[in-house]
Amino acid sequence: MIPHGDLTENVRTAPSGSAAIRPGPESEPQPERIGTATEHPLHSEEDLLTLRHAVRALTLRMGFSLVDQTRIVTAASELARNAYIHGHGGTFTLETVQRSGRTGLQLSVSDQGPGIPDLETAFIDGYTTGSGLGHGLGGARRLMDEFDVQTVPGEGTTVVAVRWTSRP
Repeated sequence: MIPHGDLTENVRTAPSGSAAIRPGPESEPQPERIGTATEHPLHSEEDLLTLRHAVRALTLRMGFSLVDQTRIVTAASELARNAYIHGHGGTFTLETVQRSGRTGLQLSVSDQGPGIPDLETAFIDGYTTGSGLGHGLGGARRLMDEFDVQTVPGEGTTVVAVRWTSRP
């Protein structure tokens, strides 16, 4: 997973029919977990609220600025709501990670829903398959430093995103 760029050039479809957004070159190693991962179920509105509070508390403990705390909580909320509504629930994992001397927060959300049939279109602002504004996936991507989506139609979607406490 690496910093995001122009998504239209980086949507790749695997032979199995899965699609992924992996912007840019694959040169950076995966972040290394440096703390305990915490998993949160996404099966009710209460679960979404509990997750928001957990993300806010962790970003505060990690020393993120108030602006970055808000960005991360917003991205987490959007990703969790997508999994809850479109993926019929799922699991959200929070992990403290590091790479190249930097510390960050990694958000991972997985569901067993229908997948995203057209990943490139899903990132277009205003596109929605529901009643929302259509800013969730693209908005979450813009709020994080790194963003990776794996989706297989009929099997589900996994999104992994990282926000670093410091920028290179």
